[in-house]
Amino acid sequence: MKKIIKLEGLCCANCAAKIEEGVRKTGGVKEVSLSFMTQRLTIEAEDGREEEVVEAARRIARKIEPEAGFKVLR
Repeated sequence: MKKIIKLEGLCCANCAAKIEEGVRKTGGVKEVSLSFMTQRLTIEAEDGREEEVVEAARRIARKIEPEAGFKVLR
């Protein structure tokens, strides 16, 4: 299932790349992309692991960009 998350307040493309890389290494992730321009993180997760993957993405984003907002759009 695909999840789209808005990360408001990313400070640079390098941080966005680090977040994307960290989420990609998370178990249960099939595909991930993070656009610095739109500040949208798109994650495709294995069925039944969506919430686990979103929570892992939240922890990774907070570690790299503590000031960025994290809002699941769908």
